Amino acid sequence: MKMKKLLFISASILLGLSSCEKYLDINNDPDRIVESAAPMNLLLTNAMVNTGFHSGSDLHRYSSLLVQQFSGQTTGGETQTQQYEKYLIQSADVNNLWNSAYATTLNDLEIIIRLSTAQNAPYYRGVAKLLKAYNYQLLVDAFGSIPYSEAQQASANSSPKYDADSSIYRSLLTTIDEGLTDLNGAATGLVPGTNATIYAGAFTTRKSNWIKFGNTLKLRLLIHYSKLNKADCVARISSLVNQSGVSFFASNADNFEMPFFNITNRQNPIHQFEIGRTNYLFPNKFLVDMMNVTSDPRRPFYFTPFPYTSNNYVGAKSADPTSQNYSRMHVYLRGAVTKAPTPTANGALNPLPAQGGIEYDGTAPTRMLTFAEYNFIRAEAALYGAPGNAETFFQAGITASMQAAGVSASNITSYITANGRLTGTDNQKLEKIIKEKFIANYGVLLEPWTDWRRTGFPVITKVANAVTTDIPRSLPYPQGEIDANKNCPGQKPDLLVRVFWDK
Repeated sequence: MKMKKLLFISASILLGLSSCEKYLDINNDPDRIVESAAPMNLLLTNAMVNTGFHSGSDLHRYSSLLVQQFSGQTTGGETQTQQYEKYLIQSADVNNLWNSAYATTLNDLEIIIRLSTAQNAPYYRGVAKLLKAYNYQLLVDAFGSIPYSEAQQASANSSPKYDADSSIYRSLLTTIDEGLTDLNGAATGLVPGTNATIYAGAFTTRKSNWIKFGNTLKLRLLIHYSKLNKADCVARISSLVNQSGVSFFASNADNFEMPFFNITNRQNPIHQFEIGRTNYLFPNKFLVDMMNVTSDPRRPFYFTPFPYTSNNYVGAKSADPTSQNYSRMHVYLRGAVTKAPTPTANGALNPLPAQGGIEYDGTAPTRMLTFAEYNFIRAEAALYGAPGNAETFFQAGITASMQAAGVSASNITSYITANGRLTGTDNQKLEKIIKEKFIANYGVLLEPWTDWRRTGFPVITKVANAVTTDIPRSLPYPQGEIDANKNCPGQKPDLLVRVFWDK
């Protein structure tokens, strides 16, 4: 506004001093970029980078703490992660993730969709719609009802209404179909190129990855209906997988993931958090003990041993004594080891290389939707009556997860021989599928929490020092949104409010 007033004053002076009919147009703000001139290639890069970082940041930590994959430990006073682990997640804690999603990622994607339509660039539009569906799916699964149909309108609507979470899901399924239609059509106009950070490379070869991602993402949304309406879930998944020519993830090379680099500020966000907030997080005892029971060969990749020179893996839990005498997150989430550690006298590892800890290169990807998850979705759906053999998909999910972690073929075979059969009642079979999916989705944003909410597996016990009456079912609305959006319904009564598919 100040800039416009100054321009108005300048124009008035010029008009008073000259009979010239030309004057400054006060309706053109020189500090505002005209949307039609925005470069789609840079917007897409930004949206992908933010999607990748978002998938390894706040929301990932909150959900991993809630389902006891991470533990919020410390070597000093109580930290935020310890508060989150006992379910003390407050409205101010989610401001950043909400703002990052709405003001940056989703805003960029909406601009791309508009520009690509105006410029007849369907491949850009197709990719943007799939990314939009993925990012909104995360927000719905975390918060429930959110702004959707009136969102991303900038100053035209600064208080968008809240849409019902169930109606948003229906719209997202349509958005995925629209994106796939764009990608399956002929190329016109601009085509994504080397600006892509997810599925990087020539789009002529990477287009098939995006199509597989769209179909697999649709499967993820459909399996979420299993608790609400199992028959409808099975019918829609059956219809999808029986479609002629439809393609899904076929190997780990298809994984929807964001790569990172051994460059400052370009490393994996989980690794960056470990460096910036030392001793805040450790692997949780619940997950570690689950894997100890089966001598899971993924443990040397997921965790460091404790003591370091042993073959033991020790997880932490909420309200444990202040200590760093636990296993730590390892190469699967942090990247390759570039410098070996010097353990303490009792075999613990200090957090930083300068203190004798392990040095990592930070190149582990953020895994957002994987081939392993695809197989576990198909296993669960087949158990309910959808096409395919549940045990075959179950074993394929385990295999894909172990291959991605770096487990040898012989160890994979041994593990599946001992643990890869689906026996017992259907409920017992479901528990086995979800437990293995829970382990495979270590590091995958939100989905382990979602699976627990809709299936009850794995069976998680409320932490002893909980500040709520039960394990949270959704996150609070951010305080900034409550203050700024007059159409916000107000804060939830508690964190036990359920997302529509959790009813």
